[in-house]
Amino acid sequence: MKIVSHATLLTADNIDTDRIIPARFLTTTDRAGMGEHLFEDWAEGSEAIGDAEILIAGHNFGCGSSREHAVWAIVDRGFKAVVSTGFADIFHANSLRNGLVPIVVDPDNHAKLVAELAAEPGRSVVLDFETRRLSCGALDTTFEAAAEPSDQALPGGAELDQLLGLLPEIERWEAERRSRIDTTAGGR
Repeated sequence: MKIVSHATLLTADNIDTDRIIPARFLTTTDRAGMGEHLFEDWAEGSEAIGDAEILIAGHNFGCGSSREHAVWAIVDRGFKAVVSTGFADIFHANSLRNGLVPIVVDPDNHAKLVAELAAEPGRSVVLDFETRRLSCGALDTTFEAAAEPSDQALPGGAELDQLLGLLPEIERWEAERRSRIDTTAGGR
């Protein structure tokens, strides 16, 4: 699986979830339309957003509160992957559960990637999940990713959907053990 796209550069460090989507937009549990408010209160962020599928972010992206809405907004805007030198732990986990692939590269290669894209905006970035390689212009490097787009990090591949996919196996396991387990209130 590959993602080939131009990228959006947003390289400030410590972009927190309130900058990604302001708290006043957290009044819904509906993911649709969240992308409209991505980086709403941050001029540099909102101006940088285009139609790219890859976001190049600074270090510690997604820090701050644990709002899942931040990932929803990024995904709703069309991004499939975020490349950074590091992510806040909860943001990383939320990404994996909601269809966004967080990709980690070392700081030197991150700086080279940013330089390639700054020199030629609109240049394509290739994320090859089979080889775990990122390429852009003269840069060709490896990356770390806990998932890939064809794995758990796709809409519909969230934890609940994964569990529901295992339902026949779970029911079979329970049926095999039901006769051995006394579930009545007086059972020991």
